[in-house]
Amino acid sequence: MTGVVHLVGAGPGDPELITVRGARLLAAADAVVHDRLVSPELLAFARPGTLRIDAGKIGYGRSVPQAMTSELLVRLARAGLTVVRLKGGDPFVFGRGGEEALALRAAGVPFTIVPGVTSGTAGPAYAGIPVTHRGRSRSVAFVTGSSARADPVDFAALAAIDTLVVYMAGRTARDVAAGLLNAGRPTDTPVAVVVDATLPSQEVRLTDLAAIAASGVPGIDGRPALLVVGEVVALAMELAWFVGSGPAAGTEPRHAAARPPRRGRRRPGRETPVRLEEAVR
Repeated sequence: MTGVVHLVGAGPGDPELITVRGARLLAAADAVVHDRLVSPELLAFARPGTLRIDAGKIGYGRSVPQAMTSELLVRLARAGLTVVRLKGGDPFVFGRGGEEALALRAAGVPFTIVPGVTSGTAGPAYAGIPVTHRGRSRSVAFVTGSSARADPVDFAALAAIDTLVVYMAGRTARDVAAGLLNAGRPTDTPVAVVVDATLPSQEVRLTDLAAIAASGVPGIDGRPALLVVGEVVALAMELAWFVGSGPAAGTEPRHAAARPPRRGRRRPGRETPVRLEEAVR
């Protein structure tokens, strides 16, 4: 009897941002195949004895081949297991969820999609930046910085968008900023760099396109970084509400949000962690 695979969005980092449906499926899973950046607090939702497999990818570093992950999901389901593929953010927003769903469909494995909160909206929100705002931004585009050097980018089209959110922008921020400037975006266009979005270590830097084009985003040491470009960034000075432990150059948050105690997160450590490479042998 074939099992089922649930492609579940874990949210951007803060474990409380997973959906109710995602948490319920996680608690009922026989096996969890998770990304590297998924919070350990979320993994604690799984039942004792649940098989846990790390299929994480490291940006610009060691990477588990996508085909291996898809093959593993098929094997687990064909073994009759209920599988949660726990993916950071939303499975269908730069998460390769479509590729995994296609592989499952081709193998005849039933699956469901559970959308998640993506960092492209949550990161700006935790920095006090609405990606759309009446009078300042009527359009928003989400792009990935990881392909800025490899693939042709239509910067003229991107420059016409009011708000631009660039995922995985740490190493390509200079290229993105230079492309937007060459396409006519003003040098003083406000930019926010949001590092470790929604986590206690969140850091927000407010700057402009000219500064990013000149210096990039130094000093983040491989941590996940978002670039938010547009006039809405200026609202961070008024709407900043979440104060992380990282330095927040240029921002003066009005207050820190009260963090309610997290209850029912941790269970006895009887899970079975397994590296993905071992699971597919």
